[in-house]
Amino acid sequence: MIHQTLSYPLAAPARGEWVDVAPGVRWIRMPLPYRLDHINVWAIDDGEGWALVDTGSRTEENVSVWERLTSQPPMNQPLTRVLVTHMHPDHIGMAGWLTRRHGVKLWISNLEYLHCRVLVSDTSREAPNDALAFYRAAGWGEQAIDSYRARFGGFGKHVYALPDSYRRLHDGQKFTIGGNEWEVVFGNGHSPEHSCLYCPALKLLISGDQVLPKISSNVSVYPIEPDANPMADWFSSLDRVEQRVPDDVLVLPAHHDCFHGLHARIRALRDGQEEALGRLRELLAEPKRVVDTFVALFRRPIAETDAALLGMATGEAVACLNYLLQRGDAVQEVRDGVAWYSAR
Repeated sequence: MIHQTLSYPLAAPARGEWVDVAPGVRWIRMPLPYRLDHINVWAIDDGEGWALVDTGSRTEENVSVWERLTSQPPMNQPLTRVLVTHMHPDHIGMAGWLTRRHGVKLWISNLEYLHCRVLVSDTSREAPNDALAFYRAAGWGEQAIDSYRARFGGFGKHVYALPDSYRRLHDGQKFTIGGNEWEVVFGNGHSPEHSCLYCPALKLLISGDQVLPKISSNVSVYPIEPDANPMADWFSSLDRVEQRVPDDVLVLPAHHDCFHGLHARIRALRDGQEEALGRLRELLAEPKRVVDTFVALFRRPIAETDAALLGMATGEAVACLNYLLQRGDAVQEVRDGVAWYSAR
């Protein structure tokens, strides 16, 4: 049983609105057109203007929200820079629009920027054979494969054209926004070089998707790197955040509400994943395909007709299986193009 003690000191703003969370720091809740219908972004007073952390996805609704917010106080002051925690569309989707409109620089880590450029370049491209083979190996049927073909290359539709240059964020880097110092703390596993931002003076951690209060970050393997081990990276980065950020911060996550209890939440995330891996090892007493492992890893059924959920579940299941393989706790056998996994 996983126990954690979190507290939620602030009421969330309505979608498209904002509230203050600390002196000079505003919590904006942007609408999303997905199951998870919002993302939290952060406006920080920055001298004669304000800096923005994360942007929302590319939608006409979000264009309207940003036009309204930046036309009225306090955000009618100049935008000074746009910082992005990582390259997923709900975080970076409006960055190109905002940086061009306001003539400011995008701040982002190197791998997040380059990885996003690669994914955007797939827009309208035909699904590659390597990707089809990856999902067939996972046990997908032809209906799911056909749906993947139809959806492939859609990433770029949620992202405005990225700026052609950027300012690189590094792990451990410190810089000033307004009168306060912020430190970059990298997370890995959910994305290549996810930037959390820690402000000791304000006792704030902008955690992005690295630490969320009510859901766990999706940690997935993708066809471009089928032997990757992002679960090991994610465990390591949870340790890094816990070691470098004290427990007394107010955590500003990308989804759901701001909370106290960072270290308890990290322990719960770590313990929850270890429990899921334990269930997976038990299931692998008999050989299983990737799609057969969903019952051990997820709390709800994964339908082959739900293309988006099937893709996320498959990526995370492969991440768990690769973790066991590379730790020596499982073996893989490929038969007729389908991978079967067994406990060792």
